[in-house]
Order: sequence, then structure tokens, then C-alpha cells
Amino acid sequence: MMQTIDNQLSTMWYAFVEAIPSIAIGLIILMVTGIVASFAVKISDALVGKTEIRPSLRNLIETLVKLGVWLIGIFIAAIIVFPGMTVGGLVAGLGIGAVAIGFAFQDIFENFLAGVLIMLREKMRIGDVIECEGIDGKVEHITLRETHVRAASGELTIVPNSILFKNPVEILTDVEQRCHTVVVGVSYDTNLDKAAEVIRKAVETVDAVDVDKGIDVFASEFNSSSVDFLVRWWAGSTPRAGHESRDKIVRAIKSALDQAGIEIPFPYVTHTFKEKVPLGDKD
Repeated sequence: MMQTIDNQLSTMWYAFVEAIPSIAIGLIILMVTGIVASFAVKISDALVGKTEIRPSLRNLIETLVKLGVWLIGIFIAAIIVFPGMTVGGLVAGLGIGAVAIGFAFQDIFENFLAGVLIMLREKMRIGDVIECEGIDGKVEHITLRETHVRAASGELTIVPNSILFKNPVEILTDVEQRCHTVVVGVSYDTNLDKAAEVIRKAVETVDAVDVDKGIDVFASEFNSSSVDFLVRWWAGSTPRAGHESRDKIVRAIKSALDQAGIEIPFPYVTHTFKEKVPLGDKD
């Protein structure tokens, strides 16, 4: 028994020693592959940089170039280290292994595929402000597995690409301008035509508003203590631009209504009591 074990160990050792040159050459090939991959990425970046291609698509091209170079290098190194291996056998082995790995890492490959499709589509570019599944913020970076979204308050959310691909994504900055709204209430004794005209002229004075796209002032609801107007205007699409234009418009409307003598009411509350409420101390 011991003799058999010694023979096997000796055979393995001699086989390893004989394979050292091939292993060394394989490692050198992998090192060269890393250098070639870096140069290939720089060359592709230089070629793509001359075009107006989207940053996300540029990242995808660089990743595919690097992946292609590494696959070729690994194939060559594997064939040198294992001389009996052929390209066909290696591809077949990788195919069987890929199926097994695919089941084991299904979520990872799902995010990988979603990342490729997100990079290929035109919408949701780096720099866009988005909302999806309770996540909102500015897209800072898109990789093949995840997307980095920076909230307005500074927090960074790393979102798996499958979430952004399988769920509706609201892109707030897809265009330079979007419609913003605010509700303005006036008292019931107000002439609504006059109030609407005052509100419209006040909104027109705000420089952040695109007057050419129109300003809407609709009497929309009978509230508990006011008649409410829905005011709509077009301004910058970013959240900050929306806040800034809304701030200016609220100030302008308040000032205009005050000058016109139109009341902006607040809710009136009437308390009733089942029994008499004493108004003072009794002797």
C-alpha cells in the first residue's frame, strides 16, 4: 500500500516538474494578456472618444473589448498548460460549466444582462435624475452589474441593474423642461375671473417660467374654506430648478393677490360643546 502511494506521489511530482515550463509560459501569457487588454481599452477609448457616443455605451464597449482580450488570452494559456486540450474541447467544457454556473449565480447574470441592455438603450443616461421603486436621485455611474444613484441629500444608492430594467423608471430630466404645479386657494367671495387673471400675470413675471409654452390657471375644487386654482407652468426639469421656480411663483402670487385685495383664506374651525362652558370664576 505504501509503495503504491509513493509511486503515485512520485508520478505526480514528476508530472508537475515537467509541467513547470508550460505553467510559467501560461502565467507569462496571462501577464501579457493584462497588458494587451489595457492597451486595447485605451485604443478603443481613443477611437470612441472621437464620436458623440453616450458614456454608458462607451463603458460597455470598453468592457467587451477587455473581456474579449482576456478570453483569448485564457484560451491560449489553457491550451499551453494542458497540451492535450483542444479549442473545441475547451469551448465545450466552458459551455457545460457556464450552465452550472448560470444556475448557481442566476441573480448575478440577470444583473449582468440587464446592465448590457441598459447601456445599449438610449434613455436613462449618466447625469439623469430618476425615480424607481422608492429610489430617486442622479445617475452617477452605470456598470454591468449595478447603477450608482446619488440622492439630492447626498446619499449614494447602489441599485442592481435588474431592478431598473424590470420596473418602470421615471426619468425627470429626459427633456430640458417639464411641467410644474401649485395649488392656490382664494376666498368664496372672490371674483374668480379676476383672481385667475391676477395669478396668471403674477406667474408671467417670473423669469424662470417659459411663457411660450403656456401658463394654465384652472379653478379646480371647492375646498372647505376656499376655491382652489390649479396653476401649471413649464420650467427646468431638474428637482432644484423646480423648487426654485415654485418658490418664485408662490412669492409672486402671494404679493399679487395681496395688492389686489384678494384673500388667501386659512381653514376656520368652529368648536361646539354639549354643555355650557363657564366664562369666568363664580364667587
